[in-house]
Amino acid sequence: MRISVLTSAAAAAALAMVALAALVSATPTRAEESEAALGRAIYAKANCVGCHKWHGGGGGGYGGAALSLRKTQLDRDQIIMTVTCGRPGAGMPSFLRGVYDDDAKEHPCYGFSQKDLTGDNHVVEAGVFLRPNEIAAVADYVLAHIKGRGDPTLEECLAFFGDKSRVCDIYEPKQSHKMPTPTTVN
Repeated sequence: MRISVLTSAAAAAALAMVALAALVSATPTRAEESEAALGRAIYAKANCVGCHKWHGGGGGGYGGAALSLRKTQLDRDQIIMTVTCGRPGAGMPSFLRGVYDDDAKEHPCYGFSQKDLTGDNHVVEAGVFLRPNEIAAVADYVLAHIKGRGDPTLEECLAFFGDKSRVCDIYEPKQSHKMPTPTTVN
């Protein structure tokens, strides 16, 4: 009898520790919140929203039909490579200055230099260049806050724009309005 009480108490304590660990890991730390804010700010600064939209769902934009970052299968290194180098012939710009320079010692982007990128195989340079640490911050932001998500939500919109933006109004729950009923006058 004494062993089963101790076993039950130990199991309950272990379960409580697992629940506490899950709660702590689900609550973002200040550092994680700061990293997310940095990634979100660079995502906006680099105008990723112009093609991929604020929510990463992609679709039509001035750069063409951008792929959905919500549905992407790319891992962190692949996202970094794509942001760094762009996508030849696909409308995705390169965000690292000089990455295709012909006189560079190495050509880290698909082995191409500018002279290799002609016709339909060209890559445009972004209007805003990013540093490698900023590119990594965008990749981390995409992985933590966009990739694998379903449809955009009000909470995500407010996290991106803040509570002062009317952009998020379309995500507000629809309220039904009851029609007034006529009253009979005697």
